[in-house]
Order: sequence, then C-alpha cells, then structure tokens
Amino acid sequence: MTEPTTRTTPLHEVHERLGATMVDFAGWAMPLRYGSETAEHKAVREAAGLFDLSHMGEIHVAGPQAAEALDYALVGHLSAVTVGRARYTMITDADGGVLDDLIVYRLAGEEFLVVANAANTAVVAAALRERAAGLDAEISDESADYALIAIQGPRAAEILAPLTDADLDTIKYYAGYRHTVAGQPVLLARTGYTGEDGFEIFLRPGDQAPAVWEALVAAGRPHGLLPAGLSARDTLRLEAGMPLYGNELSTDVTPYEAGLGRVVKLDKPGDFVGRAALAARAESGPVRKLVGLVGRGRRVPRQGYAVMRDDQQVGTVTSGAPSPTLGKPVAVAYVDADVDTASGTFAVDVRGRAEVVDLVELPFYRRER
Repeated sequence: MTEPTTRTTPLHEVHERLGATMVDFAGWAMPLRYGSETAEHKAVREAAGLFDLSHMGEIHVAGPQAAEALDYALVGHLSAVTVGRARYTMITDADGGVLDDLIVYRLAGEEFLVVANAANTAVVAAALRERAAGLDAEISDESADYALIAIQGPRAAEILAPLTDADLDTIKYYAGYRHTVAGQPVLLARTGYTGEDGFEIFLRPGDQAPAVWEALVAAGRPHGLLPAGLSARDTLRLEAGMPLYGNELSTDVTPYEAGLGRVVKLDKPGDFVGRAALAARAESGPVRKLVGLVGRGRRVPRQGYAVMRDDQQVGTVTSGAPSPTLGKPVAVAYVDADVDTASGTFAVDVRGRAEVVDLVELPFYRRER
C-alpha cells in the first residue's frame, strides 16, 4: 500500500532556509513557527506578519449560470455580490450541518473564485459539481495552480503600497481585484484570518511566490514585519473570535450554533441545499451556543475539555490557547443553549482540576479601526 505523500507549497524552500519548524497540516508540509510564535503573533498585532496560505483550496466557478449554481449550492446570496467584492459564506449538507466555511470572490459577471479550507477542498469541489448538475456552469478545482500569500497587520498597507500598482485605499474590506505585486499579476484581496487589516495575494501560476515573498520581506523589514506560521495564525484567529473548521465548525453544527446565522440567506430567491433544515433551526433556535472563556489562572483550557457550571458539565471547549495580547488563557466552547450564563460559577476541567473561568462576549480582541 502506497503511503500518502505530503504536499509542499511553492514556498517550501523559503521556509526551510528560514529554519521553520515544519508540520503536516491537512496533507501539506506547512511552517508551524519560524522562531518565537509569541513574537510572530505580536508582530501581526503591532506591525505585520507574512503567511504562506498556499495549502488553501481555489475552485473556479464560471459560466452563464455560475451565480445561480452558487445560490443553490451555498447558504449565501452570491448572485447579489458585485464584481470585485467577496462574501463569507458556508456550504452545508441537507441537514444544515457545515461542510466548510468559504470566501467567494466575484471576479467577473460569470466568474467566481471559491476559497475552501485545505482539508475540505475535494469535498467542496465535489459538492459544487453535484449541485451544479444541469446548469450552465463549469466547476474546476485549480488549487494546484495557485500560491497564496497573506500580509496581515496594522502596517500591511504601508508595506505593500510601494510594491503594487493598486491604490490600496480603493480596495475595501472583502474586496479583491486583479493587480500586480512585485511585478507579478495577482488577485489582490483585502481579506484575512487574524482580526487585523491586511491583504491576501493570489498568484497563478504559483512559481513566482518566492520572488513576491522576498520582495515583501525586504519592504517590511524596516517596519517590523516577520514571517508567521500556523501557530500564530491560530492564536490570532482565536483572539479575533474566528471559527476553525474541525473545532467550532463541523457537520454536527449549523451556522446558528456557531453564532453565524447571519450568513444564511433564507430570504434569497429559490431553493438551496439545507434550506428546510436551516429554516427549522432558525425557528426553533440553536441547541448550543458558542461562548468565550477567559481563565483566571495560567492553565489553558484545550479542545475537548469539559465546561462546568456549579460542578455540572454544560459544555465542551472547542479551541483554547494562551493569548499573547491579553496575557491570559482564552478559549471558546459550546454550552447548552438553555444554560444561564449570567449566574453561577463556571470552570473548565483541566486534567482533573477545575480552573475557574469568566464568560465573555466574543471576540476577545477587536482592532481599532
């Protein structure tokens, strides 16, 4: 039996040269950290960080009925998205369970780019093809052709500006346009997964990614930019209250449990996969709710740990980590929808020891705009 091969991104040699700690992530060799993950996290909060996101999936949907196909396949109203804009949305199964969360860019009137999580790309592509059957729309998984670099942080625009032909002031949040960066043609999008301002740079083909990466590093070095790995990306998204598929999102939960019911457009024209189940859940209310936890001590609540209220289990932690920004452990957890979160003593069972936590509204961190 042939062992599965770990895939590498076009920036793999760059990561090795920088001495990154590499790990297998969704079948890809990805940098976990380059040095101090806390320093990388703080660089993104205070200056800028540079991420290799080339493991993400890029699926093109094109044709006269591309918008119609996406309206049926996804919970969002994608035909209402104007050219140059993007939309955060989800693809669910017929029962309303989340197959993946996505960002969809409208590149042209009849052309969209669907960006999926690495582990779910094949599932999403197959579901889109199945749901587009009979419509004049072509679905093509073109992930292998792309490299994706993200620059995130309060100084991201300042660093990127001299390297691009784009007027960055005209690229609003959740918008993306074809431009050049470091002389290479790209899709330049103002999107990200850190809670900070920043840009995602899609290169196709991806073989020019090392040159673009090095140009960004050189431009950013005087401003405090650091390459950042998966570890910093996870603590950044956790502080920003952004869900991670496999933790907060799965086929066992609907968007309503995750506090993301706003992405479900029950009022859009026509049917879509999961509509009936999601309409019923919207009517009845979620059975669980996502809450934020801040530890009073130093022990970190981790995924799978029990959340207790007055010594009774009422939920389960989905993600937890030390917060470099807050200086305290933070976590998110699902608790039963009928739990009174305004009273009682809450704790997390950390390896047999009850660690008292405070329940807070998400996100833990919100940047100044």
